[in-house]
Amino acid sequence: MPKMKTKSSAKKRFKLTGTGKIKRKHAFKSHILTKKSKKRKLRLTHSGLVNEADSDNIKLQLRLK
Repeated sequence: MPKMKTKSSAKKRFKLTGTGKIKRKHAFKSHILTKKSKKRKLRLTHSGLVNEADSDNIKLQLRLK
Protein backbone atom coordinates (compact mmCIF):
# COMPACT_ATOMS: atom_id res chain seq x y z
CA MET A 1 0.00 0.00 0.00
CA PRO A 2 1.45 3.42 -0.93
CA LYS A 3 1.89 6.23 1.56
CA MET A 4 -1.05 8.56 2.20
CA LYS A 5 -0.31 11.99 0.77
CA THR A 6 -1.41 15.25 2.35
CA LYS A 7 -3.51 17.67 0.33
CA SER A 8 -1.12 20.34 -0.94
CA SER A 9 -3.78 23.05 -0.80
CA ALA A 10 -4.51 22.33 2.88
CA LYS A 11 -0.80 22.14 3.68
CA LYS A 12 -0.33 25.69 2.35
CA ARG A 13 -3.41 27.18 4.04
CA PHE A 14 -3.46 25.74 7.57
CA LYS A 15 -1.05 25.49 10.50
CA LEU A 16 -1.39 23.62 13.76
CA THR A 17 -1.11 25.54 17.05
CA GLY A 18 0.59 24.22 20.15
CA THR A 19 -2.72 23.21 21.72
CA GLY A 20 -3.82 21.27 18.62
CA LYS A 21 -6.18 23.85 17.13
CA ILE A 22 -5.93 24.79 13.45
CA LYS A 23 -4.93 28.32 12.47
CA ARG A 24 -6.08 29.97 9.24
CA LYS A 25 -5.93 33.30 7.45
CA HIS A 26 -8.93 35.44 6.55
CA ALA A 27 -10.12 35.78 2.96
CA PHE A 28 -10.91 38.97 0.98
CA LYS A 29 -7.61 40.76 1.67
CA SER A 30 -5.84 40.27 -1.68
CA HIS A 31 -7.34 42.93 -3.99
CA ILE A 32 -10.07 45.61 -4.35
CA LEU A 33 -9.02 47.17 -1.06
CA THR A 34 -10.11 50.75 -1.82
CA LYS A 35 -13.77 50.22 -0.97
CA LYS A 36 -13.02 48.34 2.26
CA SER A 37 -12.71 50.31 5.48
CA LYS A 38 -9.48 50.54 7.44
CA LYS A 39 -11.05 48.69 10.36
CA ARG A 40 -12.19 45.84 8.12
CA LYS A 41 -8.77 45.48 6.47
CA LEU A 42 -7.07 45.44 9.86
CA ARG A 43 -9.35 42.66 11.11
CA LEU A 44 -8.70 40.64 7.94
CA THR A 45 -4.94 40.91 8.50
CA HIS A 46 -4.99 38.88 11.71
CA SER A 47 -5.28 35.12 11.62
CA GLY A 48 -8.17 33.17 13.09
CA LEU A 49 -9.00 29.65 14.16
CA VAL A 50 -10.91 27.05 12.20
CA ASN A 51 -14.35 26.16 13.52
CA GLU A 52 -14.60 22.89 15.47
CA ALA A 53 -17.13 21.54 12.93
CA ASP A 54 -14.55 21.86 10.12
CA SER A 55 -11.44 20.83 12.05
CA ASP A 56 -11.96 17.07 11.64
CA ASN A 57 -12.16 17.43 7.86
CA ILE A 58 -9.00 19.55 7.72
CA LYS A 59 -7.10 17.18 10.01
CA LEU A 60 -8.03 14.38 7.62
CA GLN A 61 -6.65 16.41 4.68
CA LEU A 62 -3.44 17.06 6.60
CA ARG A 63 -3.32 13.35 7.57
CA LEU A 64 -3.22 14.13 11.28
CA LYS A 65 -5.95 11.63 12.16
